[in-house]
Amino acid sequence: MKENLSIAIRAALDAGAEILEIYDSDFEVEIKKDDSPLTEADKNANIAINTYLKTTNIPIISEENKQLDYGARKNWQRCWIVDPLDGTKEFINRNGEFTVNIALVEQGTPVMGVIYVPVSKTLYFASKTLQTAKKITLASEATAVAYILEHAEEIRPQAPTDVIKIVGSRSHLNKDTEDYIATVAEESKKEVAIVSKGSSLKFCLVAEGNAHMYPRFAPTMEWDTAAGDAICRMVGISVIDQTTQAPMEYNKANLLNNYFLVRP
Repeated sequence: MKENLSIAIRAALDAGAEILEIYDSDFEVEIKKDDSPLTEADKNANIAINTYLKTTNIPIISEENKQLDYGARKNWQRCWIVDPLDGTKEFINRNGEFTVNIALVEQGTPVMGVIYVPVSKTLYFASKTLQTAKKITLASEATAVAYILEHAEEIRPQAPTDVIKIVGSRSHLNKDTEDYIATVAEESKKEVAIVSKGSSLKFCLVAEGNAHMYPRFAPTMEWDTAAGDAICRMVGISVIDQTTQAPMEYNKANLLNNYFLVRP
């Protein structure tokens, strides 16, 4: 597990470097069949990550790889789940709130997660072996993994005091989310504040105590959530499928997630 974590960290950092090269250029934007945007940064980051992960001989599910039918995936005991550039819209808008997501899944459960934020050079990672999640801000993507593993600091969620911070959108909350927030406010008798953030950073906010819950009552894919789910699980935060009322599962027949709720 430690070797795979080291490989995943190195892959995320190199992908981040590839992303920043494009970020600082006059890049073009393509539109995929599902109407989502695609840039050269997505493609280059995906190549970098696949180059590293293929050395593990563990199959890879990536947003930018050709998706295999479930018949070819259903007997996988382990797989990587990757979003080379989570938050392409944030990347295009140049607001810095985009990430590289790499997760290792065993029998449907995320057991390792790596999230890298290229603009701030902030790295989050967690694994079943560590039994915790850690965070470090780097001087550069060339930082040795051994240094990262030694110097990263543990993160922990925090219980709300006077204000409950809920991750969401300030301007585009759907009715299901608005109803949930209203219920939390009524039941807790506390003030509720909305904390807005892009990409998988939403999971990180809860895991490190800068928010207290994250209701996602809108479509996401497995590669959007697997790494953040792993990081949250390792600090005692639940990521609950709102259809099954059980922890989220991965490498499903349909890679589209149900609505979910992230909270202690």
